[in-house]
Amino acid sequence: MAGRIPRSFVDDILARTDIAEIIGHYIRLVPSGKEFKSLCPFHSEKTPSFTVVPDKQFYHCFGCGKSGSAIGFLMDYANMDFVEAVEDLAHRLGLKVPHEVDDRRFAADGDHRAIFEMLERANRFFRNGLRGSDVAKEYLKGRGLGGEVAREFQIGFAPSGWEALLSELGKEASERDLLVAAGLVIRRQEDGRLYDRFRNRITFPIHDTRGRVVGFGARIIGVGEPKYLNSPETRVFHKGRELYGLWRLRRPGVVRPKRLLVVEGYMDVVGLARSGIDGAVATLGTSATPDHIRSLFRFAGDIVFCFDGDEAGRRAAWRALENTLPAMHGEDRQVRFLFLPEGEDPDSLARIEGREAFERRLQDDAIEMSRFLFEQKERDLSLRSAEGRSRLVARLLPLIRRIPSGGYRRQLEMELADLSKDRTVISFDESVVEGYRPPGRSGSKFSDRAAGGPKRSGPSKTLMRQAVRILVYDPQVALDVEDEDLEPIRDDAADLRGADILLDLIENIRRRPDISAGRLRERYRGHRWEGAILALSRDPPELFGKGDMKIEFEECLRRLREQAKRRKRRARREALSSGSVRGSNIAQGDESPALDRKASAVDDETSRALLQEGSDGR
Repeated sequence: MAGRIPRSFVDDILARTDIAEIIGHYIRLVPSGKEFKSLCPFHSEKTPSFTVVPDKQFYHCFGCGKSGSAIGFLMDYANMDFVEAVEDLAHRLGLKVPHEVDDRRFAADGDHRAIFEMLERANRFFRNGLRGSDVAKEYLKGRGLGGEVAREFQIGFAPSGWEALLSELGKEASERDLLVAAGLVIRRQEDGRLYDRFRNRITFPIHDTRGRVVGFGARIIGVGEPKYLNSPETRVFHKGRELYGLWRLRRPGVVRPKRLLVVEGYMDVVGLARSGIDGAVATLGTSATPDHIRSLFRFAGDIVFCFDGDEAGRRAAWRALENTLPAMHGEDRQVRFLFLPEGEDPDSLARIEGREAFERRLQDDAIEMSRFLFEQKERDLSLRSAEGRSRLVARLLPLIRRIPSGGYRRQLEMELADLSKDRTVISFDESVVEGYRPPGRSGSKFSDRAAGGPKRSGPSKTLMRQAVRILVYDPQVALDVEDEDLEPIRDDAADLRGADILLDLIENIRRRPDISAGRLRERYRGHRWEGAILALSRDPPELFGKGDMKIEFEECLRRLREQAKRRKRRARREALSSGSVRGSNIAQGDESPALDRKASAVDDETSRALLQEGSDGR
């Protein structure tokens, strides 16, 4: 893009967007009063807990806590980035996305648009080439691919001539430069001669997650090397980021698969789809990269890598495993590996066995990542000897420590501890193994806890968290708040954790009295408080008393004001006791120590309630 999208435009499209209509394109929504409900698309469940609230322009799952605006849904579910999601909504409304102009990037952005346009023109050229080539159509029929599949994947054919594409699309010098920049035409260094990169090949357009053609894969017809050829790295194509076939699975109306099957070639993706096995994507001549892994997990929590069963396939699987370890945070992620019989690929196996047998193979034969990890590192070791067990720890522990802290990493550490008979491999700051005391740590807080001693209670719900949570869920409760009600909180903001967030939220709501919950959350995307606001918006606020959010919010503010006043009086008393405040100043002040004592007595009941709640206002 040529610059940032104005915040006012994002607010406008969210205000004009029907979030139920957007989400309804991807999942089935059932009306429930003024809301809509569905099984959550982000986790497995049997009873619907996913709710869409059109009036507030947000969705929320009471099971897993996922929530957000229409933009957030497109990012979380449809694997779009922020700009893609905004452009998608704008397109539905017939609007053009404005950008705050950045002259330094404008020229480069214009080049990118021109390259995308040239790639799309080439895609049409190749598809027309397939229609006119009986040889290419017969080849595809021999692979079991009919016209419907060819149309679905936009399969084409590059003629055998050296300048077929160049002659058609490169009539002007500027067009020839674009063909070179797009990787479609090669310029020889020795004489500057231009010629087509793809010749006598079946072409498979590679789309990015926005559905734009960014490059091509091509398979030769007949004998020749290389059998498969991909576009080179260009300004718009990076093979370490793109996954062939992923764009198909994120289109509106397409049922989102719960599992992704990662294969090695685009013919496998096409062949599996032809056999009725959807959810397959392919890397493009490279092992799965960290960027690939992030894209996969943004789309599904269950990933199966499919490789040949030979040594080369296992090496490729190991590279994928190493890149996957840092992404294994959260208990809803599962990675498995399926190794195929010798001489078979996913396409041929699905054709021979059929859909049901192949699905059973995925279910029964795919091994968990943890099992593959341990099996690979246990090879050629004898765990009966201290030396073998020590080497196992040396091999495995650095890999396990690449996994983010959490339950999955802890389970692997415990398994390694059992195999190696070495309990020290379990992370000290995470270990909750009953009865286990790390060496040299007797008498520590950890030892008392592990031995069944008293445990600290979890973090309590503070007044500030409750107030912010109510605002994020129902912004209009702030409209009747008077400035004088906020003054004690504003004066105490330096010592009151979260006060700056609360006051900023109220200010935003006052500037836009009609702002919805979804639009309010969206305003903080990319802000330094985004994480805190997102965490607080995952669950509706707990309501007490009459269960009215406005009453609850006003009560939170009242108690926060009382806390601020008590801190002020406490600071004054401490100053008096230290002699730092002169008596003459006391006489002239609005409060005396006697009045302080009286006010403190009145506040005793509230103080006890706050202590029971576990909150000091921070």
